[in-house]
Amino acid sequence: MNKSLACIFIFLLSLTAKASFILIPMDETTQQNHLKAYGITYWCLSKDYKASWLLNYRGGSFLLPDADEIRKECKIRGVSFEVLSDSEEASILNDISSPSQNMESVILEKAPKIAVYTPKGKQPWDDAVTLVLTYAEIPFTPIYDEEVLSDQLLLYDWLHLHHEDFTGQYGKFYAAYKNTPWYIEQKKDAEALAAKLGYSKVSQEKGAVAKKIRDFVIGGGFMFAMCSATDSFDIALAADGVDICEAMFDGDASESNYQSKLNYANSFAFKDFVLERKPEVYEFSDIDMTSKRRIPMEKDYFTLMEFSAKWDPIPSMLCQNHTQLVKGFMGQTTSFDTALIKSNVLIMGTCELNGESRYIHGEKGKGMFTFFGGHDPEDFQHQVGDPPTVLDLHPNSPGYRLILNNVLFPAAKKKKLKT
Repeated sequence: MNKSLACIFIFLLSLTAKASFILIPMDETTQQNHLKAYGITYWCLSKDYKASWLLNYRGGSFLLPDADEIRKECKIRGVSFEVLSDSEEASILNDISSPSQNMESVILEKAPKIAVYTPKGKQPWDDAVTLVLTYAEIPFTPIYDEEVLSDQLLLYDWLHLHHEDFTGQYGKFYAAYKNTPWYIEQKKDAEALAAKLGYSKVSQEKGAVAKKIRDFVIGGGFMFAMCSATDSFDIALAADGVDICEAMFDGDASESNYQSKLNYANSFAFKDFVLERKPEVYEFSDIDMTSKRRIPMEKDYFTLMEFSAKWDPIPSMLCQNHTQLVKGFMGQTTSFDTALIKSNVLIMGTCELNGESRYIHGEKGKGMFTFFGGHDPEDFQHQVGDPPTVLDLHPNSPGYRLILNNVLFPAAKKKKLKT
């Protein structure tokens, strides 16, 4: 009788200790590949597994159900994981739920459909988001002006814009590159595409694209922009119906007093900015801090803001990382003048040396947007023609993690922002 009771007790104990969950830790010391960990989580969502994002728990870890194929996929991709019993999972969630802990468990519901706005031809620079999506094995669809103007954005949840110029000034590359083959070819292709789509000027066609993207966000989409796509997008919206391009860009002179005709109410994030009138200056406006910052490479860091995970899960998700101090990096638009950011836009990352903003987030209509200054988080000053970054050398990059936070963000079951 005693032997039977002992066997039953051991059997019940084995049930309670049974492995039922996989924890993908995201702290600095345990996870060997932070970037591919996002890909594992996305892969699980695409296969209809349930997942949770444990905000501020060990660097923003992911909780997945235990399954042989998930374990196998983690091993194949080199992602560190831990197997948890039911009781261990319950203990972690209990700790997270404590009012004294700045942590929260957020349910991830579905794998978002991702579009990357990129031209068809090869560009003489890399795209950090395309690089990291490919490295993390997260699928995406390249789209460009034809798809945007034919309302194909409705097929996607998340849109990325990178080194793009929505003002029709060809990236302000005129002075340095006007005689190079790639610049001449890009200008010719852009003019041909604009004509094909029924526009007499590239600036008009790009303005129409910007407004379609605006409508995508207002309707509930998520937009993530880096480098020059951030300020040039807002400038294009503010300059709707105003000719701000000089003759070398669109064949005729710019409109007189165009600065006074800008409508800042149309822009997403920025206000009161002054446009750079000289076509030979590699700059769109005074939004960008590149020429004003004077910060040496060894001191160039920005700090992620800390938010309440329970009350403000949205910025908390976007700021998940294994470090609060992130290495800075340059771009055509490196960072944003904080004085020119609208009051309803949330600043999530700042450089303490000069107060510039590096990482901002806002709402527009039913949707949301995030602007991230700089070009490549692991290339301090990426130049035209430089080879792309090899992410196998940077599997734990804090800067690239911020991009992937934005990729997974639309998968989350949202709570209303309260700050």
